[in-house]
Amino acid sequence: MKSFLTPPAAKPEITGPEADRRYRVLRWQVFFGAFIGYSAFYIVRKNLSMAIPSITELTGGAITKGDLGTVLAMNAVAYAFAKFFMATVSDRSNARRFLPLGLVFSALSMLFMIVPIAALDIAHCPDNKTLAIVLMGVLNFLVGWFNGMGWPPCGRIMTHWFSQGERGTWMSFWNCAHNVGGGLVGPMATYGALWFGNWFYGTHTELYFLAGTFIFPAAVAMLLALVAYCLLRDNPQSCGLPSIEKWRNDYPKNYSEKSETVLSTREILFRYVFSNKMLWFVAIANAFVYMVRYGVLDWAPTILTDKGIDLKSAGWAYFAFEYAAIPGTIICGWISDKVFKGMRALPTIIFMALVALFIVIYWKSGDNITLNLVSLVGIGFFIYGPVMLIGVQALDLAPKNAAGTAAGLTGFFGYFFGTAILANSLLGYVSEISMDATFMMLLAACVLAVVFIGMTYREEKYLAKK
Repeated sequence: MKSFLTPPAAKPEITGPEADRRYRVLRWQVFFGAFIGYSAFYIVRKNLSMAIPSITELTGGAITKGDLGTVLAMNAVAYAFAKFFMATVSDRSNARRFLPLGLVFSALSMLFMIVPIAALDIAHCPDNKTLAIVLMGVLNFLVGWFNGMGWPPCGRIMTHWFSQGERGTWMSFWNCAHNVGGGLVGPMATYGALWFGNWFYGTHTELYFLAGTFIFPAAVAMLLALVAYCLLRDNPQSCGLPSIEKWRNDYPKNYSEKSETVLSTREILFRYVFSNKMLWFVAIANAFVYMVRYGVLDWAPTILTDKGIDLKSAGWAYFAFEYAAIPGTIICGWISDKVFKGMRALPTIIFMALVALFIVIYWKSGDNITLNLVSLVGIGFFIYGPVMLIGVQALDLAPKNAAGTAAGLTGFFGYFFGTAILANSLLGYVSEISMDATFMMLLAACVLAVVFIGMTYREEKYLAKK
């Protein structure tokens, strides 16, 4: 496996018009490869959420929503750890192979989820319940772990093929991949069951959801893994091209020739990541940004129904929150490149301040569906820019050959502390006590995110200065 993932050797460098032509073509090619590949990870990530109502019905209520909530948590915990630990492997691996490999393993883990659901027949054999939950937990843990192989190679690709002065814009477009992939899960579950349910389960219509929720998305993800492999390339030097900094004459202050070499795990962790206090500030800020992101997203249906708004309207507000992210992310990335000249701290601070404003509107809007919808659109529009820029800032603050691990550290803080502990567990308990307390905690998270990102401003200004 080690030799399979070893980064390709550099080829003799091409110069002149031919190099320019190949660079332009390959940059678009690897961008689409990373976009398609990362979108596919979201096709096989949180599919179990779609299946919960059908599983509880199929098992006659023997497997409860509480049981399945525990299974869901395994995915989040695994992803948090994998995003960091797999990043240390990714920085020393061929991105062209690393990403499709993780995608195939994610798809296979999701595919096998049908086994404990269908084969153990919990409705008629309730003694199998514990075994089914354990198997689903293990498989969903593996889904989360292998999903952690998606972001790090994309971060490696973005740092090698796009220079610091343009990276914010390119990554803002790429970051929309998770909205595109995540948005496909619902339609794929519906139409997959309709198109393929009879093929796999004949007259057993109660099992058709397995085809739509697990089998169809897994098959599509494996096909897209092949597409990604065909499009991706590890770095320009492996294609006979100069480094992106040399080609664009865009050298950041922390660039050196050693940035093009493969480092040991020890060097990556202790010389360039753990010892970089700016990365720790970014990671802590990310925890609070993710607390806001998932605190609003995961609890929106509950908060809206508690306000007296019907579930159908709450569903549309949930949809609006997600898709408002796409233009907001792109605009934020473009501003960071064109207006702030490659600096990420200031646009992150501005966007988080606007998030806080819309949280106040959301808090005080009562049962007014229009104001609630406007506030959720506003939060969704502005929160995903900082989510994306913090990842970009982590890439900027570390050498290219340690970029994946740097971003993995921020991702771990975002998903483990920000999502699992703060947004899901802590806000879950607080929301039972007081809705006002929930909103105050979300506002406090905005303030703390601004404080910790603000600590990176001076260092980032130095790095961005030519």
